Amino acid sequence: MAPEEHDMSSNAVAQPTTGAQDEEAAQRIRGMRERIDEIDSAIIALWQERARLSQQVGATRVASGGTRLVLSREREILEKFRTELGADGTQLALLILRAGRGAL
Repeated sequence: MAPEEHDMSSNAVAQPTTGAQDEEAAQRIRGMRERIDEIDSAIIALWQERARLSQQVGATRVASGGTRLVLSREREILEKFRTELGADGTQLALLILRAGRGAL
């Protein structure tokens, strides 16, 4: 096998490419990506926790004779995300709200 060829049958695990042209930059990118992966895991866990809590709020409200939704609360959340994150924040808030209450 030529030196530039790779034996795909080996047990070696391929490292994700960084797109960097030098090893120092590649190392920095790998470190940043590792932190991004940690943040992504935290976001997913928080998303799931928020959805569960929101579902519990809705179930408690309905069980007590209240409405399924409180639109003023949803508007507050939408406004908070829009103020902090701009137009993308509004879209994110809509997804978060739907995860907790289901589709309208």
